[in-house]
Amino acid sequence: MAKATSLRVADLPQNSPVPFDLRPAADELDALRADLGLQGLRKLSFVGEIKARGKRDWELTGHLGATVIQPCVVTLDPVTTRIETPVRRLFLSDWTEPDEPEFEMPEDDESEPLGPEIDPGAVMREALALALPQYPRKDGAHLDDANFTEPGKQAMTDEDAKPFAGLAGLRDALKKDE
Repeated sequence: MAKATSLRVADLPQNSPVPFDLRPAADELDALRADLGLQGLRKLSFVGEIKARGKRDWELTGHLGATVIQPCVVTLDPVTTRIETPVRRLFLSDWTEPDEPEFEMPEDDESEPLGPEIDPGAVMREALALALPQYPRKDGAHLDDANFTEPGKQAMTDEDAKPFAGLAGLRDALKKDE
C-alpha cells in the first residue's frame, strides 16, 4: 500500500518552505510500474519543496529522477531510459474552470486549483507519466517496409497509394499523342 504523502495546506507554514524527499519502497514501485505499463522501474526519487506564493497560493518545485524500462516500439526488446526532469506546480486559490466543456489547453500547464491538501506523491506520479518516452526505440532499430497482400498478387506500394501519381503518366501519354 502506498505511503500517504498529502500535506494539509492549513498546516503549511507561510514563511518557510516545506521540503520533501520521496523515494518509494519496492511495493510502491511495483504498483506504479504496473499502473504505467512499464517493464521495469527503479531509482525513482522526487525531491523538492513546497512554499507559499503570496498569501493564498502555493508553489511546489522539485526534481524527478527515475530509470524506466519499456518495450521498443519496433522490436519489443527492453529499452532502458533515465529520466531527469525539473517539476513545478502552482496551486492557485482563485482557479476558475472554463465555462465551455471543450477548450484549448492553456500554455501554462503548471497551474492547478488549490484544494485542502497538496500531494507531492500525486505530482510525482503525474510527472513521471508525462516524462515517459512515448515511442521508446532501441538503438539501431528501424521499421522496414512491410507489404501485405494476397498470395500471387502484387503488393500495393506507397507510390500506388498517392491519388495523383498516375496523372503525370496520363499527361505525358496525352502529349505524345498530340
